[in-house]
Amino acid sequence: MARNKTRISLSPLKREITIAGGGLAGLSLAVALRNREVAVTVLEAGTYPRHRVCGEFISGVSAATLATLGIDELFDQALSHRTLAWHDRGRLLLHDRLKNPAIGISRHRLDERLRDRVVALGGDVRAGERARPAPQDGLVWAAGRRPHHGPWIGLKAHVRHTKLAADLEMHAGTNGYAGLAGVEDGWTNVCGLFRIDRSIRAHGAALLPAYLEAGGNPRLAATLKNCEWREGSFSAMAGFKLGRQTPLPGLLCLGDAESMIPPFTGNGMSMAFEAAECALAPLVAWARGELAWHEVTNRVRARLTQKFSLRLKVAGALHPILLDSSGRSIIHQLASARLLPFQTMLALTR
Repeated sequence: MARNKTRISLSPLKREITIAGGGLAGLSLAVALRNREVAVTVLEAGTYPRHRVCGEFISGVSAATLATLGIDELFDQALSHRTLAWHDRGRLLLHDRLKNPAIGISRHRLDERLRDRVVALGGDVRAGERARPAPQDGLVWAAGRRPHHGPWIGLKAHVRHTKLAADLEMHAGTNGYAGLAGVEDGWTNVCGLFRIDRSIRAHGAALLPAYLEAGGNPRLAATLKNCEWREGSFSAMAGFKLGRQTPLPGLLCLGDAESMIPPFTGNGMSMAFEAAECALAPLVAWARGELAWHEVTNRVRARLTQKFSLRLKVAGALHPILLDSSGRSIIHQLASARLLPFQTMLALTR
């Protein structure tokens, strides 16, 4: 008796995704797409490895998200941060523990690991190649911050031989704030956000202690001056807007190109990974010919809005309070009465 044969046809993945921007969102998305056999090209204007203005403190992303993206093992041997100390102009306001440990790893190391993983999986990463924000099917815009005339400057450097009161130290001042957290090889990442002050005459790496001193943190500034500074680690960034970014017509935007949460939350790196996860399934469906590009764009935008709206609103409301004299006075009073709702604030910005 002849046996009936059922022929199963699996259509190959022919559509290619181009990702403009080889940062956290772009590279982690590229890894996840390659794990699902989607052809990927990443266009990165810079080079690897590189230092970037970043808190290098990953708090809020779940292990499940990192596993879905296929990047969880890249954090093996990274530091685990559990304690936090919050200071205002040298005064300790709070010492607490994080309910879920944060990850400490530099962008210098992490970006290179992500790039190497994309290449190992057969993806094409083209460093030194800048893309244009022209809408087209298959183009994901993850090219980082969008230029904007804003009042902020971000400063970052790695230092060594400094003792921290906790795994993460937050130091607020009248002109902004800075966070200190350990990364690999004994280095401490110092990253601050400050209001641009044209009266400060310092240049280069000297800007970081100069802004701290101007904001009422002279002791921390003096400590940093006496530390060993990692060569090439100083970075500065200005010309950006916090919060949800203005949509670019026709472009699917991820990462800082879509929204920038105020850095005091320590949630920016986590949001990059979560954004990549939000985009993953619709992009795979497009690559398989199951969705039109406009459907992909609409679905990803809706997922990002649902995922991030609350934390962006809460962070946007809290940010000016941290920089306002009356707001800081209230924070001091709550801290003195041991009523500062730190855990609630942390949960609402995750």
